[in-house]
Amino acid sequence: AERGLAGLAFSDGDDDATHADMHRRFPAADWVRDDAVAAAAAVQAFAGGQGPMPLVLIGSPFHIQVWKALLRIPAGATSTYGQIAGWAGKPRAYQATGGAIGANPISLLIPCHRAIAKDGRLTGYHWGLARKAAMLGMEAVAAAG
Repeated sequence: AERGLAGLAFSDGDDDATHADMHRRFPAADWVRDDAVAAAAAVQAFAGGQGPMPLVLIGSPFHIQVWKALLRIPAGATSTYGQIAGWAGKPRAYQATGGAIGANPISLLIPCHRAIAKDGRLTGYHWGLARKAAMLGMEAVAAAG
C-alpha cells in the first residue's frame, strides 16, 4: 500500500480461493496480511479518503497500455475491444487486447467490466458475466442520476 494498489479482486466468501487466485496473478510477491492497511486502502479507493488511490501497474508494456485505455471509459458507458485496442495503439490487436483486459489485476478500479463485444454482447469476465452485468447496470443507473 505504500506505493499503491497492485491487485484487487472479488471474493464470493471463499477466502482460500480468493487468496489462491491472487497468488497465481502475482507469483513473485511476498504476501503479508495486514487488515488495517487493507481497510485504509478500501476507504481511500471507494469512499474518497485522502485523494485518488495510486495504482501500481505490473504487466507487459502492452498490457499496461490497455489498462490505461480502460481508464478512459466513463462510468455508465462501455467500449468495444476494438476501440480499446485503438486507444492502446494497436487497433487490429483485438485478441491481444482481450487477453490484456482479462489479465487486469485491479478489478473495478481499472474498469475491465466496461469492455464489450462489437455487437454489444457482454463477453468474458474473470468473476462471471452476471457480476459484469450487475456492475454495468449499477453504473448506468448512477450515471443517469
